[in-house]
Amino acid sequence: MLRFIFLYGIILLYGCSSPLESAFFQSDHFRIAINNQGQVVELTDLVSEVNYVVPDSNNALMAVRKDMNWFYPQEAVFKDQVIELLFAEQMKAKIMVAENSSHISFELGEFNTSDSIDLITWGPYYTRISQTIGETVGVVRDDEFAIGIQSLNLKTLGGYPWNESDRMPAFDIFRQDDPTDMHPSSDGSVLYRVEAAKPTASGSSIQAYCRDRHSVRIVSDFKHERLVALPHDDGGVIGSKIAIFGCPVDQALAHLGEIELAEGLPHPIIDGIWGKQAPNANAAYLITTFSEDNVDSAIDLTLRAGLQHMYHYGNMFTNWGHFDWNPAEFPSGATGLKTCVNRAERRGVKVGTHFLSNFITTNDPYVTPVPDARLALVGSSVLTTAINETQTDITIASPDFFNQMKNNNLKTVRIGDELIRYGQVTEIAPWQLINCQRGAFGTRARAHGEGSVIGKLLDHGYKTFLTNIDLTHDMSVRMADIYNETGLRQISFDGLEGNRSTGLGAYGESAMPYIWYTSLSADLKDHLIIDASRTTHFFWHIFTRMNWGEPWYAGFRESQTAYRFNNQAYFQRNFIPGMLGWFKMTPETSLADMEWLLAKTAGYDAGYALVTNPNIVSRNGYGGKILDRIGDWEKLRLGGIFSDDQKERLRNTELEFELTRLSEGNWNLTEVSSHKFQHEKKELQPGQPTFSSLEWDITYESQPLVFQMTADQADVSEIMLEVDQYKSISIPIILKEGQHIQHKGSGAVSVFSESWQLIQTVLVPELSYTLDPGKHSLTVDASFTPAGASPQLKVELRTVTNREQLSILQTQ
Repeated sequence: MLRFIFLYGIILLYGCSSPLESAFFQSDHFRIAINNQGQVVELTDLVSEVNYVVPDSNNALMAVRKDMNWFYPQEAVFKDQVIELLFAEQMKAKIMVAENSSHISFELGEFNTSDSIDLITWGPYYTRISQTIGETVGVVRDDEFAIGIQSLNLKTLGGYPWNESDRMPAFDIFRQDDPTDMHPSSDGSVLYRVEAAKPTASGSSIQAYCRDRHSVRIVSDFKHERLVALPHDDGGVIGSKIAIFGCPVDQALAHLGEIELAEGLPHPIIDGIWGKQAPNANAAYLITTFSEDNVDSAIDLTLRAGLQHMYHYGNMFTNWGHFDWNPAEFPSGATGLKTCVNRAERRGVKVGTHFLSNFITTNDPYVTPVPDARLALVGSSVLTTAINETQTDITIASPDFFNQMKNNNLKTVRIGDELIRYGQVTEIAPWQLINCQRGAFGTRARAHGEGSVIGKLLDHGYKTFLTNIDLTHDMSVRMADIYNETGLRQISFDGLEGNRSTGLGAYGESAMPYIWYTSLSADLKDHLIIDASRTTHFFWHIFTRMNWGEPWYAGFRESQTAYRFNNQAYFQRNFIPGMLGWFKMTPETSLADMEWLLAKTAGYDAGYALVTNPNIVSRNGYGGKILDRIGDWEKLRLGGIFSDDQKERLRNTELEFELTRLSEGNWNLTEVSSHKFQHEKKELQPGQPTFSSLEWDITYESQPLVFQMTADQADVSEIMLEVDQYKSISIPIILKEGQHIQHKGSGAVSVFSESWQLIQTVLVPELSYTLDPGKHSLTVDASFTPAGASPQLKVELRTVTNREQLSILQTQ
C-alpha cells in the first residue's frame, strides 16, 4: 500500500500524480519514506518507531552519472506503485515499487536517456547503525534492529563505483582510522571486500549500483594500468533492481532467505534446509585423490574420520577449459565418476571436486591448435609492417597493452589463428615485439599482412590464459554439465577473481557461479555445498561458505593461522558459516597438533578441510587415533554440545584440549596447559652447568609428570631430568634425530619415530610419582651427537587445568 503525507496533513491517494511531501512503503517490520525531492528520509522500525536515517544526509533513492558527472533527483512524483524521479538536463526515471512482507523492492523500469549515462547508484543510504556491519552481505544491525540492501539481479552490484573496473576494494575497513578512504594501502585482508555496506563517521551506509556496459572502456586491473573492458549487452541500467528491508535483528538471516524465494534468487538447499541455515553447512570434509579403481579406499577413509563429504583434488582432468577426463584416473569419463559418486552415496558420503574457475591451460583446445577468439585480451594494436611465418621481430602501431610486465606471465599475443610469444618490447618507436617465438603452444605460424589486428592475451601466474564473458559462459555450462552427468554434490570455485578478465569486475566474478548454478538440474540444487575462496555481494546468494587452501607453506599450526582466525569475525557479521580453511595431515602430524585444530574448530564453530590420503594415514603411527578424534570432535561440534563458555576457552591459543571417549555418547574434555622450551647444546667453561630449566604451576589437581621430547638436528643421549631441585631421573635412551619420547604418567617412556610409529617402550620406575598442586621446576641436560650445527632437545610439559564430561545425549 502506498501512503502519502501532505505538508499540512495526511491523506491516502491512489491512481494519481501528486507533488506530495513524502511517500511511505512498508513491509511487516519496516517503513521507508521518500520525499518529493527523491530523498530517503525514513528507514523506520515499525515497533519502536525509531528512524535510523542520518539527519541531513544525501540519501538520494537513485543517482545518475553521465559523462563522469553526478546528477541527483530534483523532484519525485508518486503514482500508484511508481516513483518518477526528475533530474537536470530533462532526465527522467521511472522506478517501480513492490511491497512484500519481508522487503520493499525498487526496479528501474524506464529512463528517457538511458543510452547516454554511465551508471546509476542506489544510495548510499546513511544509517545511524554502527554495531555490526556486514560489508559483503549488505546488512547492518545493532542489538535490536537490522537494515539491509540486496541486489536482486546479476547486473546490479552491491557497492559503489569506487573503482572504474568494478573491482570492489579488498581490505579490512574496520582496521583503518578513516572510513571514507576506500583506497588505503592494502593490508592483505583479501576476504574483506567492501561492498554493499560500510562504516561511516555517523554509523554506516548501504549501497548498490548498475553500470551501462554497452561501450568499450579502458580500466585498471590485474596489475595492468590499461585493460580493455569489451561491450556486454545485459540490458543496460534498465531492469536494475534492489530490495531494502528492516526487521528485528534475530530475524535478519531468515529475511534474506525469504527475499531469495520471493525474488527468484538462487536458494541452495542442504538436507532440506536453506544452506545458510543448515546445521551441516560448515561440516568438515576430506580432501583426497581417488580414481575409478581405488574410490572405496577414499570412502573408507572418509567414514573412518566420521565425515560425510569427500572431495577430489588431483588430476581429474587433463586440461582446464574443456575439462577433458584424465584416462589414468577416470578412463570411463563422466560415467566412471558417476559410478564413484553413486558408490559413495550408498555409503552416506557426498562427493565434490575443485575447479580453478576460468583458468585455461595451454594444452586446452581453447588454446591449441587453433586459439579461441574469446580468450581474454589486455588490448590490441595492429601490424604496421607485414610479416612472414618465420619473422621474430614484429612491428606494431602502439606498445600500450604489450609493455605492461607486472602480470605478464606468458607474454603471448594472437594474430588470427597464431599465438606468438615475445621477449620484450622496444622502448622507442618504431614499436616492436622482439625475440618472438612463432607458432607458440602448438599453433601454426603464418604470414600476416600489414594492418592485421594483434591482441595481447591476458594471463595468470599459474601460466594459464583467461576468458572473456562469452567464454566464461561456455566454461560455466561445461562445468554444470559435469555435475549434471555425474551427480557431484560439492564444488569449490577457486580463483573466481580470474573472471575479472571479462573487464566487468564483480559482475564477471559473480557471472561464472551464477551461470553454473542456473544450468544445474533441480535435483542437485536440493543438496549442494558450494565453496569458494572469496565471495561477492550477489554470489552470497549462491555459495554456501568460504574455504581456501595453501596449507603447505608452514607447520601444521603456523600456516595462515592469524588469517584463519581473523576471518571468523568477517563470516559472523556477513551470515557466512564459519570455516578455517585447509589443513594438511602428513605422516609427521602429531595427535596433539590435530587436537589443537579440532579444539579451534569447536571454539569457532567452524568447519575445515583435511588434506590427506590412505597412504599418509597408514604411515602415521597415530593415524587411527587421529581419525577417531576427528569424528568425535565433529560429532560434538555439529551436535551443538559445546557451551559458550567452553567455546571461549577452546578459542584460547594458550590452552590445549584432549577429548577422551568414555563410552558411547560420553567423553571427557580435558583442558591442558602446554609448557614448551628447548635444551640446546652449550659451549661453556669447564664445570659450568649446561642444563636448561623451566618453572611451572599445577593449579587443578595432583597429577603425574607428563612430557614429550623430540631430538632436533642431532641424536640425543644421556638425558637427565631433575624435578623440583631434588629428584634426579636418568632416561636410558639414545634418541635418534627426529624421534620423540613420551611419558604419560605410567613410569614407562615410549619412543616414536618421526612419523609416530612406536619403536620401543622403556621402563623408568623413578617417573612413577605424583606432583601436587603448586609451583614446580624441571631441569634437563643431555648430550648431542654430532656436536655441530644447532642441536637441541625440544621439551613439552603438559598439565591438566580442567576436566569436564560431555554427552551427546544433552541434545536428545
